[in-house]
Amino acid sequence: MIAGPPSPESSAAQTAPLPPIVAAIAGGDDVRPVWLNELGGITCELDGPSGRRFLKWAPAGVWLDLPAEAERLAWAGRFTPVPRVLDQGADETGTWLLTAAVPGETAVSPRWKADPATAVAALGRGLRALHDALPVGDCPFTWSVEERVADSVAAKPGQRESAVALLDHPPIDRLVVCHGDACAPNTLIDDDGEWSAHVDLGDLGVADRWADLAVATWSTEWNYGPGWEPALLAAYGVEADAVRTDYYRRLWDVGP
Repeated sequence: MIAGPPSPESSAAQTAPLPPIVAAIAGGDDVRPVWLNELGGITCELDGPSGRRFLKWAPAGVWLDLPAEAERLAWAGRFTPVPRVLDQGADETGTWLLTAAVPGETAVSPRWKADPATAVAALGRGLRALHDALPVGDCPFTWSVEERVADSVAAKPGQRESAVALLDHPPIDRLVVCHGDACAPNTLIDDDGEWSAHVDLGDLGVADRWADLAVATWSTEWNYGPGWEPALLAAYGVEADAVRTDYYRRLWDVGP
């Protein structure tokens, strides 16, 4: 993700060794590591005369596909606020993606974790705005059940049986262009308490809207505590759907 609150991952980022490409791209800019993921990828904030930028790096051999994210950002940016791609590249150590900063602060910053009612409402409205803005018919990317199950089996052969069982999915409620990782940290909120942009769109693609909603509501519990799921659904403008929510959370759990 582009930014995050103090957490085991972001705290670890402060002491993680930086790949050489970070210094090469930063030049004389200040470098602040802000996120370290479980695969060893790191995101750094660069700040200097060129303005604020974010550099995401993924080590070679992991399933994170930064070129695919760059494609999705470029496409989605025609319709909704997302980071603008400035540059991308790869070498023998890994791949990297450089984006411009976008307005707002992550929905799990200390400020918004202290005001979950505002944050959760912004999350719901932001997700609905994203789903309404991105045109399904023009989207070249998919996030279908079949594709996700195939990716899961490829990444984790030991769970093939449980993943394949999820090919039997509930009927589609509404096809939208899903974010693909609609957890709270990936929505930015402005000073007025309204969503301002979405980040981390590496899995963006057409799917049932409940593929996003199941995870977005789930993440309210992870980040703000229990009891906030109804508020997110109300802000989005949809009634709860226990069957689809349960299914897409199980699918999320077997993902790569």
